[in-house]
Amino acid sequence: MLTLSLATIAALAILLGSGVWIAFALIGTAWVVLTFFSAFDPGPILASDFWGASYGWDLTALPMFIWMGEILFRSGLADNMFRGLSPWLNRLPGRLLHTNILGSGMFAAVCGSSAATCATVGKMTLPELERRGYDSNMAIGTLASASTLGLLIPPSIVLIVYGVVTEQSISRLFMAGIGPGLMILALFMTYLIAWSLLRGNRRGLTGQDESGLPLAKKLRQTLELVPILLLIGGIIVSIYGGLASPTEAAAVGVVLSMVIARWNGSFGLTVFRESLFAAIRTACMIAFIIAGASFLTSAMGFTQVPMQLARAIGEMGLSPTMLLVALTLLLLVMGCFLDGISLILLVTAIIMPLVSAAGFDLIWFGIYLVIVVEMSQITPPVGFNLFVIQGLTGKDIVTITKATLPFFLLMLVAIALMHLFPEIALYLPQTMTR
Repeated sequence: MLTLSLATIAALAILLGSGVWIAFALIGTAWVVLTFFSAFDPGPILASDFWGASYGWDLTALPMFIWMGEILFRSGLADNMFRGLSPWLNRLPGRLLHTNILGSGMFAAVCGSSAATCATVGKMTLPELERRGYDSNMAIGTLASASTLGLLIPPSIVLIVYGVVTEQSISRLFMAGIGPGLMILALFMTYLIAWSLLRGNRRGLTGQDESGLPLAKKLRQTLELVPILLLIGGIIVSIYGGLASPTEAAAVGVVLSMVIARWNGSFGLTVFRESLFAAIRTACMIAFIIAGASFLTSAMGFTQVPMQLARAIGEMGLSPTMLLVALTLLLLVMGCFLDGISLILLVTAIIMPLVSAAGFDLIWFGIYLVIVVEMSQITPPVGFNLFVIQGLTGKDIVTITKATLPFFLLMLVAIALMHLFPEIALYLPQTMTR
């Protein structure tokens, strides 16, 4: 088992390190495993896995939600959110810095992509916050961290991938992401309030009080939030109430996002074409990676390594808590070198037998896994959100990483709370009608 494990890791590391596409790296690793460590012909297995991973109905929701996010990405939605939220946040400690957190949470609920959320909200808020005299490090930290919620708050592309691969209900995964997502938003806002009261206000790092806006103007600006709130609420309520499957809700979401973009005055043939092709490129990339990971999962299954690994760790007698600590450390290290979807797929290919044997609820584990992936988005050297922020601000990666460190630690707190109180993730799925 040790020889095979080392060979698998080495093959994957060499292929990824040489710049090979992730899907091809997964396929190549699986081919090596089957060729040298099993008696099975890899060709028929590859063909079967590619077919099986490509025709699932649940997978149809993936390109639809991506397309919805691409449309809203190009529709000026972040401008509306900033104008709608800012009048009501001036009396809260931290003032307009909260727009990064709440704006990212709202955009995440209709986008599903961490990088797109970070770029869209950041283009609007960072220049405005800098102009108003807010602390740049706190602005960067709140934006980079809160935008990772695009992976957790439904509709989530990563949760769709996890649900398809592990054969879990995507509807229940979506509902399970709401509680932890709101909890993380609350932790971020609580930290920001404490920082403002203890340090930011005294040093003049929280801008100027702009709460004197007339009530009528506040209400007019708030009305700009109504369409996006209706879109978010419609998707979540239709899934939770059993009125629509995630795929059906995604299709409706695409149509409504077009209506919102048109109402915003920024939807035409160019936006339609650009958003469609961007969604196709992203969806094809993810589908290709899913197929490659399915092939690797089959290869590992034929070699019996996951089962042997699960049995070996089981014999160590680790408690569920210690096992979770070990998995978190392992996944954080892996997340430093792999993007979120690849990490999800590798984990499901290798350690799911271990997770099942340890008695973890697979819906709960999916949410835990996504939170760890969120943390990897702000962990160098492959923290995609760090690179997005670097592109927006021109600051060095060390400065950006330091700014996000407190929020990284708050995500660890969130994992601990979710482990102590699993109902945070499981309550809504358990009350669903179907």
